[in-house]
Amino acid sequence: MNISVVVPLFNEEESLPELFAWIKRVMTENNFSYEVVMVDDGSSDGSWKVINGLVEKNPEIKGIKFRRNYGKSAALYSGFAKASGNVVITMDADLQDSPDEIPELYRMVVEDDFDVVSGWKKKRFDPFVKRITSKFYNGTSRKVTGIDLHDMNCGLKAYKNTVVKSIEVYGEMHRYIPVLAKRAGFTKIGEKVVVHQERKYGVTKFGLERFINGFLDLMSVTFMTKFGKRPMHFFGVLGTLMFFIGGIITFWIIGEKLYHSFTNVITRDVTDQPLFFIALILVLIGVQLFLAGFIGELVSRNSSDRNDYIVEEEV
Repeated sequence: MNISVVVPLFNEEESLPELFAWIKRVMTENNFSYEVVMVDDGSSDGSWKVINGLVEKNPEIKGIKFRRNYGKSAALYSGFAKASGNVVITMDADLQDSPDEIPELYRMVVEDDFDVVSGWKKKRFDPFVKRITSKFYNGTSRKVTGIDLHDMNCGLKAYKNTVVKSIEVYGEMHRYIPVLAKRAGFTKIGEKVVVHQERKYGVTKFGLERFINGFLDLMSVTFMTKFGKRPMHFFGVLGTLMFFIGGIITFWIIGEKLYHSFTNVITRDVTDQPLFFIALILVLIGVQLFLAGFIGELVSRNSSDRNDYIVEEEV
């Protein structure tokens, strides 16, 4: 099979028939063999009923329904598990992603050999606040991750099937699938400018909490990428540095006190000096960070996925 289209959705009953008709037209015109995996993320409207109706008439559709709303990452993970096409394309169900982009995305994966191709909504039809926060978020993501994408969170992406089978999307990590792919060794990541449609049905799911959570997830995925298998390299180095600085300050204070005692210079008690308490805090924090790294190392070495390396080929 050429293409699997994974569509996570939440309360999008009005747009689903139009979306599938659009996808079907594009696939037919380009002679692609395909399937569409629609994942209903606990919708409270009639989305699942619409999916059932589409499945009855179109064997190309697979439907998955969650009992409650688990989030986009869970929906994508379930969709990826069902996808069997050589190229997996994800898109949102609100008709803001254009299926007309599918042929070129497919070509970039198959012919240009990209592992991941991310869409870039260069001209957006979103509220002003969402556009500004998105620019700030994407600029920060580029700096932190080292992946030069203008629109990390674009829902329209294309992947090799091996990519989606090799990564685990959880929590809110759907924003950072290119980072997870790079962490798994899929480093050829491209970008394509895509058309962004105005919303036709429903309302946006964007909220301020998503912006805040995005940065928290960025910190999490960055740490896991660099230190997930070696936490001692992060906590141990910081802990040792803190302990070392605190120790130097402590010896300095004690040495100064002894010197002044031998020279009969009256000074404050060591425990009356603010610098003593700073040194004490640094030493305690250093010990705690070192122990955190040690415990993290024990957990990492005893976890079931400590050797989850991906073998690309055997002969």
